[in-house]
Amino acid sequence: MSTLSYAHLSDRSLIRVGGAEAQHFLQNLVTADIDGMAEGGARAGALLTPQGKILFDFLIYRVETGYLLDAPSETAADLLKRLTFYRLRAKVELELLPEDIGVIAVWDDASEAGNALNLGLQAALACVTDPRLPALGMRISGSVADVSAMLDGSPADVAAYDLHRISKGVPEGLKDYDYSDIFPHDADLDQLGGVSFSKGCYVGQEVVSRMQHRGSARKRFVQIESGAMLPEKGADIMAGGKSVGALGSSAGTGDSAVGLALLRLDKVAQAKDNGIPLQCGDAEILVKVPDWASFSLPEPSTAD
Repeated sequence: MSTLSYAHLSDRSLIRVGGAEAQHFLQNLVTADIDGMAEGGARAGALLTPQGKILFDFLIYRVETGYLLDAPSETAADLLKRLTFYRLRAKVELELLPEDIGVIAVWDDASEAGNALNLGLQAALACVTDPRLPALGMRISGSVADVSAMLDGSPADVAAYDLHRISKGVPEGLKDYDYSDIFPHDADLDQLGGVSFSKGCYVGQEVVSRMQHRGSARKRFVQIESGAMLPEKGADIMAGGKSVGALGSSAGTGDSAVGLALLRLDKVAQAKDNGIPLQCGDAEILVKVPDWASFSLPEPSTAD
C-alpha cells in the first residue's frame, strides 16, 4: 500500500516569466542565481526591497517556456505588478496562470515520490524535488485535476502539508513572517539555497552581502516544541518577562504542538544558560535548531 501523501496547495499560484530576455531579467532582480539553471531545475528565491528586506518569496522552476514562480496566492497579483514595473522595455512575458493550473506537494515516501516525478513529467509543467530541502518532498506544477489523478496515495490538505513543512523547520513568507519586515538571513533563506553570494547585483544585494560577510545575522527562524497548544502567529516568545522573538506558524500534534519562531539566538542562549524558561502565551516551549542549519545557539557570553 502506498504511503505517499500529496496535497493541492490551493494557497499557491504560478506566474510564468517568458520571453527572450527572461533569464537576464530575473538574474538582475532576485536573490537566487538563475544563470546556468537547466530545464527541470529549481531554486528558492526572493525579491527584496532596496533596503534588503523580503518583499516577496517564491520558488523558481525552469521550464520549456521560460520560468515559473511558485508564490503565495494572496500576493501573486502584487508580485506580478511589481515584476511588470521592473520589466520596462525588456523582452519579457509575464502571466498569472489560471487557478486550475496549480501546485501539488508530494511527500512521505521517497520511492513513491520518485514514481510521481516520472509520471509528472508526462503531464506537468514542472516536477521537481523541493529546492529548499529534499526532505520536504516533490512539487508538481500543472493541471491540478490531471496531476491528482495520476498520484496513487493519500490525498491531504494544505494544513497537513504545513505540519510537514513545520516539522522540517522551513519557514515561508506570510505564514511565518510578513513581507517587508525581515531580511533573507532572518528567514534562513541563505541556509536553504535561496541567496547567491557570488552572482552580480540584484535589488537589495548590498545589504544582504554585508550581513553575510560581517556575520551580523542575530535573528533566525528555529523550531519550537510545546506540550500545549500555541497561540496565533505573531505572539511574543518571552524569557524572564522580556521578548526574545515572535511565533510564526504552528500546528497541533495531539496534545502537543510544533512551530517555527523568529528568535534572537543570543538572548535564547543567555536564557538557557541562566535556567530561564521560554514562554509563548501560556505554553512553555523548547527550542531546536533545524538539523540542516549551519548556525547554532551562540555562547551566552556573546549576548548583549
